[in-house]
Amino acid sequence: MDLRSELLKSIWYGFTALDLEKSGKVSKSQLKVLSHNLCTVLSIPHDPVALEEHFRDDDDGPVSSQGYMPYLNKYILDKVVEGSFNKENVDELCWTLTAKKNYQPDRSSNTVLPDKDAFRLWCLFNFLSEDKYPLVMVPDEVEYLLKKICMAISIECVELEDFFSQDAVQQSGITVWVFLEMMNSGKITRGIDKSIISMAIEEVYREIVGDVLKEGYLWKKGQLRRNWKERWFTLRPSNLSYYTGEDRKDCQGNIVLDGNCCVEVLPDRDGKRCMFCLKTLSKTYEMSASDTKQRQEWTTAIQTAIRLHVEGKSSLHKDLKLKRREQREQREKRRQAKEEELQRLRALQEERERKLAELELLKEAQKQAQALMEQDEQRRRQQHEQLQRALEIQLREAEEARVSMQAEMALKEEEAEKQRKRIQELEEMQKRLEEALQQEIKARLDEEAFRYAQAGLLAEEEEKMKALMALQEEQEEYILKTQREKQELKQEMEAKSRALDEAQRQLEEVRANRHRVDQDVVAAQRKLRQASTNVKHWNVQMNRLMRPIGPGGIQFIPTQRDPGLRLRRRSGSEDQDEESKENVDSRAGCDLEKRRSHASNGDMDIP
Repeated sequence: MDLRSELLKSIWYGFTALDLEKSGKVSKSQLKVLSHNLCTVLSIPHDPVALEEHFRDDDDGPVSSQGYMPYLNKYILDKVVEGSFNKENVDELCWTLTAKKNYQPDRSSNTVLPDKDAFRLWCLFNFLSEDKYPLVMVPDEVEYLLKKICMAISIECVELEDFFSQDAVQQSGITVWVFLEMMNSGKITRGIDKSIISMAIEEVYREIVGDVLKEGYLWKKGQLRRNWKERWFTLRPSNLSYYTGEDRKDCQGNIVLDGNCCVEVLPDRDGKRCMFCLKTLSKTYEMSASDTKQRQEWTTAIQTAIRLHVEGKSSLHKDLKLKRREQREQREKRRQAKEEELQRLRALQEERERKLAELELLKEAQKQAQALMEQDEQRRRQQHEQLQRALEIQLREAEEARVSMQAEMALKEEEAEKQRKRIQELEEMQKRLEEALQQEIKARLDEEAFRYAQAGLLAEEEEKMKALMALQEEQEEYILKTQREKQELKQEMEAKSRALDEAQRQLEEVRANRHRVDQDVVAAQRKLRQASTNVKHWNVQMNRLMRPIGPGGIQFIPTQRDPGLRLRRRSGSEDQDEESKENVDSRAGCDLEKRRSHASNGDMDIP
C-alpha cells in the first residue's frame, strides 16, 4: 500500500463529508476550500485558478468524485513529496471534516472514548481497511485489531461474535462508524480506567500506523566516555533512535539500519547483564536489557528491521497485512475449491442415481423379458402336454391295434424319442441364450459407464485448457501494459528534465537582467546627487544677484527726514539681514554638499 493510496483513503472521508445530500457530488466552492487545505497540510504550492481551469467546460453544478479525481491526482497528489509533510496533519484535517457529520456519540455515557482516541482508532481502521470504496474492514482484520488492543490492556480477548450478529460477521466487512460505536459500547472498556485505554490505543497506533517495532528503556554504553546511561529506545524499520525519556522530546542519537548491520549477544561484564551489541559499518553500540526476555525481544525486533530493509520493505505491518490478505485469498480459494468439489460430488451422486434408475429400468425390462420367457415356456409346456395327450390317444389307439400295427407303433416310439431329445436341446439352447443376454446387458452397462467417465475427463481437460489460455492471455496483456507504462514513464522523465533545463536557463537570464538593472539604478542615483548639488549652487548664485544696487554701483541710502524712506530703509535693512542669513545658510549648505559630493564622486568639480 503506497503513500497515494493512504492519502486517498483519508481524502475520501473528507469528500464524502462535504456530500451532505449523499448524491456523490460536491459543490466547487467546497472543493476549493478542501483543495486549499490539502495543499497547506501537504506543503505544496496552491494554484487558486487551477480548479476553475480544470472544470472550465463544465456547468456551475456540483462535481462528482470521479470528476474531482483527475484534478486531485494532477494538481495535488502528483506534487506530493514523501517526507516533506506530516501525514498525521492530513489525517486530522480529514477526521475533522468527517467527524462533524458522522461521529456523534452519546457524550453523557461514561464509556465514550476521547476524541484523540477516536481519531487514532479511525487511523488504524483506515490502515487495516481494504483498498475498495466505500472503505470497510473485513472481520479478520477487526478481530486482529481487537486482539492488539486487548493485549495492550492486558485483558483476555473477546470473540468477534460477542460484538456483532452472525449475519454482520459473515458480511464482507464493517464501516468505521460501526467499529467506533462498538468501541464506545463499553464491552471492552467497561471497568477499565480511561487513561489505561488511551495508553493502549496510543501504543497500538504507534506500532501499526507509526511503524514502531519496539519501544522501551535500555542501558547504553557511551562512545567517548564509555559510561552507561539509561535511554528510551524507539525501533523503526529504518532506524533505532534513543531519547533521554519516554516523552521522546530530547533525541540523543539515531542509528540508521541497513543490510550491513547485525546484532550479537554479549556475555555479562562491567556489572551489566543481558548485554547485546548492534554493529554497523562505522560503529558498534553496546546495550543492556533488564532481563533475558527483553534482550531476546530486542534482538529479534532489530533483526526483523534489518530483514525488512534487505527485502526492500518499509513497514512490518504493511507486510503482515498483505500476508493476511493472501491467506484470506488462499482460504477463499480453498473454500471455492471445496464448493466446486462438493458440486462435482453432487453431480457424480446425481449421475450415480440416474444410472441406478436406468439399472432399475433395465431390471424391470429384464423382469418383463423373464415373464415373457415364462409365458413362452408355459405355452411350450401346454403344447407339450397337448402333444403328450395326443400321444396317449395314439398309444391307446395303438394298443387297440397293437397286433395289427406293432411295427407302426415301434416307429412312433422312435419318433417320440427324437422329439424328446429335440425338446431337451431346445431347453439347453434357451439357457445358453439367457446367459448370453445377461452378458450382453452387463457389457452394455460397463460400456456406458466408461463412456460417461471418458466424457467427464474430456470436459475437465477442455476447461483446464481454456483456463490455461486465459492465463496466457492475461500474462501477455500484463507484459504489454508494463512495457507501455515504462515507455510513458521514460517520456515523462525526459519531459521533466527538459523543463528543468529550460527553467534553469530562464533563471540565469533573470539574474543577469537583475544585475544590469542594479547597475543602472546606481548610475541614476549618482546622476541625481550631482543634479541636486548643481541646483543648490545655482540657488546660491541667484540669491547673490537679487541684492538692490544703486546707479553707478553705489547702494541707495535714503535720508532720515522722510518717514516713508525710513520705513523702506528699515524694511530694506531687515530684508538685507534676512538675505545675509539665507546667504550664510546657503553657503554653509553648499560647502557641506560640496564635501559630500567630493566624498561620493571623487574627482567631480563643482562650479
